[in-house]
Amino acid sequence: MDLALRGTVAVVTGASKGIGLAITRALVAEGAFVVAGARSPGPELEELVRGGMVEAVSVDLSTADGPGELVAAATARGSLGVVVVNNVGAAHPRLTGFLDVTDEDWITTMNLNLLSAVRTIRAALPTMIAAGKGSIVTTSSVNSFLPDPTVIDYSASKAALTNFSKSLSKEMGPLGIRVNTVSPGPVSTALWLGDDGVAATVARAGGGDPAAVAEGVAKQSVTGRFTRPDEVADLVVFLASERAGNVTGSDFVIDGGLVTTL
Repeated sequence: MDLALRGTVAVVTGASKGIGLAITRALVAEGAFVVAGARSPGPELEELVRGGMVEAVSVDLSTADGPGELVAAATARGSLGVVVVNNVGAAHPRLTGFLDVTDEDWITTMNLNLLSAVRTIRAALPTMIAAGKGSIVTTSSVNSFLPDPTVIDYSASKAALTNFSKSLSKEMGPLGIRVNTVSPGPVSTALWLGDDGVAATVARAGGGDPAAVAEGVAKQSVTGRFTRPDEVADLVVFLASERAGNVTGSDFVIDGGLVTTL
């Protein structure tokens, strides 16, 4: 299926690893040029840069000015195009309870998970409005509606992110700009499976084995496994394309059947 993204200039945040890197690869495979934002580009993103279809921008997206710097790099190429993917985010399990989550923890989480998307979209919208078209796809989480006290600040930030996106879709729809979210369950990235990921953090706290923790989480899904980053990327890129031209204000869950309610 041709997604008609060839020649598009797309912005992807959190593009150096995991889901963001997979999204960047998928967009490039569809012929889009990607302006990829990350604090540290990393070797895999640098390899894509050498292919000529990616510009890596080293930027701190948790700051007030970072998202605007990224969007400015995209518009400097002539026009933003029609695609913005807000993917940057982080989760830090806090196993000692709510009372140990400080104001600084809350602010840090909200800045990265919520306000980075707000600021990126705010910077990009004038160009999209002038063009009369656009697609904004934001990576949320099943934790936006499946609260988890071990990531209480992350869950709250993702709930706010999904709500914000739905609200924005109502304003932007008449202007030709679509706004959707994708909510993955556990994904086989460093956030879950890395040395400092969720599985390792939980294992250290309980004196267990990270692999066993990950296996137990995977078994909670009816498919019995984590979602792969490329599976999330395929969904995001489809939503970014005009093949999903009348889809807006929606949240798409990709969790292997983890959430069993309607």
